[in-house]
Amino acid sequence: MKDKLKTVLTAAAFSVIPTILIWLPFVFRMDSFWTVPLPKNGMATMVANYDGPLYLVAAKTLYDKGQISSSFQFPLSTEYYTAHFPLFPLLIKLFATATNYPYAMLAVTVLSSILATYFFIRLISEYVGKKEVLFLTFLFSVFPARWLIVRSVGSADPLFVGAIIASLFYFKNKKYLLAGIWGAVAQLTKSPGILLFISYSLFLLLPALKNKVVSAAKWIEKINIKKTYPIFFIPLALVAVFGFYGVVQGDFWAYFHSGDNIHLGFPPFQIFNYSATWVGTFWLEEIIFVYAVGSVGVYKLFRKKEYELATFGLVFFVLSLFIAHRDLVRYSLPLVPLLYVAFSDSLVKREFKIALAVIIIPIFLFSLAFISQNVMPISNWAPFI
Repeated sequence: MKDKLKTVLTAAAFSVIPTILIWLPFVFRMDSFWTVPLPKNGMATMVANYDGPLYLVAAKTLYDKGQISSSFQFPLSTEYYTAHFPLFPLLIKLFATATNYPYAMLAVTVLSSILATYFFIRLISEYVGKKEVLFLTFLFSVFPARWLIVRSVGSADPLFVGAIIASLFYFKNKKYLLAGIWGAVAQLTKSPGILLFISYSLFLLLPALKNKVVSAAKWIEKINIKKTYPIFFIPLALVAVFGFYGVVQGDFWAYFHSGDNIHLGFPPFQIFNYSATWVGTFWLEEIIFVYAVGSVGVYKLFRKKEYELATFGLVFFVLSLFIAHRDLVRYSLPLVPLLYVAFSDSLVKREFKIALAVIIIPIFLFSLAFISQNVMPISNWAPFI
């Protein structure tokens, strides 16, 4: 019990302190920091960052079409909000009983970040010593910068990533009930949560196929369905989300009618189509580095025989090749904890610690610049409070 409390406190410190440091220039309404110009809207800048206001709309209206149309003036269809899955909005609504909705959203984000860091510590502790765990947890708290950013604004990503780490951690340790519960949490938070179920199914079924098990009875015996059945909580959670949409929006398939929100295209590498709606630029060379690091990381997981993690990493990475969105790093955040496992032996070396000393200030400056510019224009905050 004492060790778990210590882990929670460590996770809280490593997660919250970098976020507070990001907040401070905005709280004090500084004109600029290290020559980076900053808006003087205080914490409203954090709340207005994409997609925070959209989750606030979902939280305040619970996807009710009439309330959305009458209270909010975004030029979006009422179905658009169904792309933002309901668990994060429901948690915002719960916390809003103690404060207003914007601060409730930030509170849920911060607590979710602590959750993600806590399970990261538990996962990475299986691969490195105690001293290295502290360093890698610090590194995870700030790198990549996009991860630091989503933990500092209103975002469902920390909850999603935290639930994925937890589910993978328990699945790897054959605690299938907890793996299924946390997988369902991930699914209720974001649509790619279903990839957990796909990867778990592949992990369990492929050995049966390799051994030429053909009958359904022998398949069930081979995958030990009596113990692994909780993984079906994940697709059931997806059905529950669609059923909820069917009740509140009158359309079970509302998610698929939400507009250009899925961002998948064929053939792969559509992100290099600079004219695509969610790309809009030809400055994309760093995307190649994202693909390179991801592919090497997945390969290293297989080499380390971390097959549970590697299978999910492979499924998620392959899907990422079809994403046509400029913000590919954010969409790839669920891979980040796995990459820490894959590269753990290299990340704890002295040369990388030197590299971190060089990039820590750029991480902070990039985060400030990104947050200051990635805001939705909101002229009237009254409906969001």
